[in-house]
Amino acid sequence: MELEFHQLDLRYEALRVRRPPAERRLVASLAEKGQQVPIVVVVLSGVSGRYAVIDGYKRVRALRLLRRDTVLATVWSLSESEALILDRSLRSSEAPTALEQGWLVRALHEGHGLSGDELALRLGRSPSWVSRHLGLARELPPSVQELVRAGRIPPQAAMKYLLPMCRAHRVDAEVLAEAAGKEQLSSRDLGELYRAWQTAGALVRERLLSEPGLFLRTRRELARQDSPAPLSTSEKLRRDLELIGVLARRAARTLRENGRAAAGELPALVTQALTDLRHLERVLKEAEESHADPEPAHDDPGDVPARREPTSHRADAEAVQEGGPEGDRLAIGGGPPRSQVRQGQRAPGVDPGPLRLLPGQPGPGP
Repeated sequence: MELEFHQLDLRYEALRVRRPPAERRLVASLAEKGQQVPIVVVVLSGVSGRYAVIDGYKRVRALRLLRRDTVLATVWSLSESEALILDRSLRSSEAPTALEQGWLVRALHEGHGLSGDELALRLGRSPSWVSRHLGLARELPPSVQELVRAGRIPPQAAMKYLLPMCRAHRVDAEVLAEAAGKEQLSSRDLGELYRAWQTAGALVRERLLSEPGLFLRTRRELARQDSPAPLSTSEKLRRDLELIGVLARRAARTLRENGRAAAGELPALVTQALTDLRHLERVLKEAEESHADPEPAHDDPGDVPARREPTSHRADAEAVQEGGPEGDRLAIGGGPPRSQVRQGQRAPGVDPGPLRLLPGQPGPGP
């Protein structure tokens, strides 16, 4: 049957959460195809020609927005309470949230006089379930519930964050809910604000509640600046190699100061470490050769890279293994690390070894 809008009683509209995106899609569909599914109503007892809407509130709002005069409706021959319970049991595509279930329980309990045990039996739930959902609808402040109902605060966020916050400090929960509703904050945003509110002092709480969006942006920007940038491969290798030198110098210092007792166990470990370093040297040489530049285009000796001297590195490594001071690049013998010797100066106690000439450079004068 067709009903005019003035015949509809919308007393149960507050039992549903509005979802603006879905309603916009419904308006577009109704404008293109017209109403395909009738709303569900029951005769309003004691009032002639009036019907209580049980299901179809989104369709009613959309048709009004399109300035239609009538709405298609199906009349159930049931009482209001029976119709509400049946409608909820038939909903499979759109499961109600816990808050919507709480609203239904409260409407049936306070509006239709159904007891907790009777509600549990009719809804197929336990008495404790009925009690929890009834308490949920009563504990959450009405202002917060209106924001949820209008689709400005996610129902899950209201139950998970605003409800416990309300139990601890009701005024703060209402202030945060109002600000969150204006800025359309997500469940993730409200969760972050709630956790910050739990540990914050009075001044930080005041700033959080007055401008939650600005608080979140500032907090996330600071966290982004504090997080270290990921290291490149070359930086990681440089750090590892520097660490090798640091550990070798520290071991040498420890041996000189108080290492006699453990000295007998260390030669094998030092030999293994030197073997690993020589392997590292070979890998480094292979990497350099695979990325080596082509032969220089002219005879300028400055174009000859210093890395074309693998012989000196091997000689130094062999000298370290034999214990010679000229190869003490890891300061095992106690000398200063190579990085601490200025260019053009000789490290104390270190024999520079025979002079090696680079290809293309003139030899020493007579």
